[in-house]
Amino acid sequence: MKSAFAKGKILCKNRRFPPRKTYIRNWESKTPGIAAIWGRFHGGNSGDAPMQYFRPGSQLRQLITMLSIVGEYPIRSLYLLGNERAYKALVHKLTTPETFRIPQSETEMTTRLLTVTGKGNSRSVRFYKGALPILDWLHPDAYRYYMDAFWEHKFPGNAAHRDRNHRVAEAVAMCMRSGIECRPYMLPILQNRTITQRIPDAPCFYLAKELKKLGEAEMNKTMFTRMVGTAYLGQRPYAVYNTRSAVMKWSGKGEFKTLHSVIEISRLNAGADATPAAILFGQSENVALKTLLESDTTKRPEFRFDAIYRNLYFIPMDEHGSRQLRLMTVPDWKERLLELLFDPDVRTYDRGLFEYDAKIGDAYVFSHLDGDLARLVRFKEAVENQCGNYEVLCYPYQMAFIREYLGNRITIKTIGLDAVEAELDPERRDLFER
Repeated sequence: MKSAFAKGKILCKNRRFPPRKTYIRNWESKTPGIAAIWGRFHGGNSGDAPMQYFRPGSQLRQLITMLSIVGEYPIRSLYLLGNERAYKALVHKLTTPETFRIPQSETEMTTRLLTVTGKGNSRSVRFYKGALPILDWLHPDAYRYYMDAFWEHKFPGNAAHRDRNHRVAEAVAMCMRSGIECRPYMLPILQNRTITQRIPDAPCFYLAKELKKLGEAEMNKTMFTRMVGTAYLGQRPYAVYNTRSAVMKWSGKGEFKTLHSVIEISRLNAGADATPAAILFGQSENVALKTLLESDTTKRPEFRFDAIYRNLYFIPMDEHGSRQLRLMTVPDWKERLLELLFDPDVRTYDRGLFEYDAKIGDAYVFSHLDGDLARLVRFKEAVENQCGNYEVLCYPYQMAFIREYLGNRITIKTIGLDAVEAELDPERRDLFER
């Protein structure tokens, strides 16, 4: 005869969660006495846990939203969420008991919200288990998703899993800041049976673990991939990678299978036949370029990074990168960018003998405003042993990298990011504020 404890374990394994404890109480359920009120008035409520309000757009809500998606977030990357000092102070504060309340309501909770694990650059912030009911304040399905995605709040302790989680978390932070919806519990569930319109028209990002749920075949294809998810911008799929601050080990055969999996998923859920491009997040273009060139060591040329993805857009993980990524959410963003830069009579329309965008007089002009590293590599390979007048157009923050990579024989011209944003007018959405 099985004990009650054993039954509880079996229920958890079958994804049927036992009743969870609630730490929520009504504001009116406890009426403080006169002495307590007088002490709070004069002592600043010093006898109780401090009050935190669960407001849309607040740093508290942004942090809870992020953890509801990714489970754990690297301390070293708090700057991607906003003011780094303010977020570090908030994390430190929330590791001690606080009282949380929804404004204009009678619902509150007193608990420690966060816990910090790991050492050095591997330090992570996670939910304190007793605080998980606060997910119900965020969205009706947030708690269910979190418990299903993160093994009922049990995280693998090895470094490889933690690094993977950090890569995903940083990519999600960049996307949410740029107006790309990432919350799985707010996105339609994908399917692999018939062609139907499931993927929203608005920019969105599906985590790799969500793609794995489609079936055994898809799970096998994405098991060894470095891809952290797939973004849909203007109905075109973008496989998303994050190299962080180190060269990313490239698994050519695994990524080749992943490419075709993304093509099939996009065909069935968006009716899109466009070949996926890739977005590569990273701390610097030099590291991203080394990741691209490192894949050249494979014995099969078709498994090179730039052979699998003809377009590889590098996005730096900073404010410039967030603005650059927001430009990519504009419909037909690349064509509109080229129309902004060049008159129709000087453009190549991809019919040039090599990778360049326009010929003005005797100058061959190449635009790197899109951050496409694969095209930049092909441009260099085409012109490095040729005589001619070559120009590269880039943003000011890209200039040092372009000069180092292409050398002094190439003329570099810059255009301000503000000017491009003014013309393309991307919608300024920060989904952390909703």
